Formats: sequence, structure tokens, C-alpha cells
Amino acid sequence: MPEKKVIERARRDKRQGKSPSTQAGEFVHDQIKKIRKGEHGARSAKQAIAIGLSQARRAGVDLKPPKKGTVSEKTRKSAESAYEKGQHHEPVSRKRSRARTKALKREGHAAASHKALSEQARTAARKRGAAARSAAARKAAKTKGPRKRSVAAKKAARTRARRAG
Repeated sequence: MPEKKVIERARRDKRQGKSPSTQAGEFVHDQIKKIRKGEHGARSAKQAIAIGLSQARRAGVDLKPPKKGTVSEKTRKSAESAYEKGQHHEPVSRKRSRARTKALKREGHAAASHKALSEQARTAARKRGAAARSAAARKAAKTKGPRKRSVAAKKAARTRARRAG
């Protein structure tokens, strides 16, 4: 069960107009902290992230489940179920919650290491490819003013020059 502080941080993000994925990030961050502290473990960085996203959906964050064909049907169904329960504020079964925690206590803590998380991020970025990077660049350009765009472009040019020679 996510702590009240985490839910409050996610609500603050919502009030500030941040995206649902940013709000959900609070829950993912909390999971990683719990694993690092030794409260429980996870099999992989991917599982740690999945637990956080599921908790976010159950807490009522408007994070839509993935579309058909993007992930396995089991994952999509699970996300759909969590999303529905979060929208209707259905309570989590105490027995199930306890069993989940007990199972996670048997897992290791390497899943929350910097190395594991960076590897997970790299794999995810590789899957998304250049299209996602250019979309991120477009969004960054859209949210900056002309002055900041100019500064960013000069910095990019310096970086390219440094790497080339």
C-alpha cells in the first residue's frame, strides 16, 4: 500500500498540471526506495516499475492502460483492472496485499540498483527508437521560448563539436 506522502505528492503533481506518467513516477520512485531500504525486493527493475505503475493506477492516477498489441495481453488486462479499481476507489484485499508483500520479501534487492535501472531505461529507449527521441525533442522545443531554444541549440552545437574533434 502506498504511503499517504506518496499519494499527496502525486496529487500535488496533478494540481501543478503535470502528466499522469509524472504523477505515477512518484509511486515508482517510492517502490525503488522501498527495495533499496530492504522493505522488500523485486525480480527485476521492470517488475519494480510495474508495481509502482499498478499502485498509481489503483490510487486513482489517470494513467490509461497500454493499448492492444503494445504489451502482453496479461499485462494489459492487469493494468486495465488496476485502472478500473482506482477510478472507482475499490479497496485492496488485505489478504492479497499481505501475500504480495510476503512474496516480494523473498526477492533480491539488486533490481533497484543504479545499474539495473539504467539498463532498463536503455532497453526501453532502444525499443522506442528515434521516433520517440524526436517526439521528445519536438515537445522540448514547443515548451521553450525562442531565447531558451537558442541557448539549447548553442549547447547542442558545442556538444557535437566536442564529440567530433
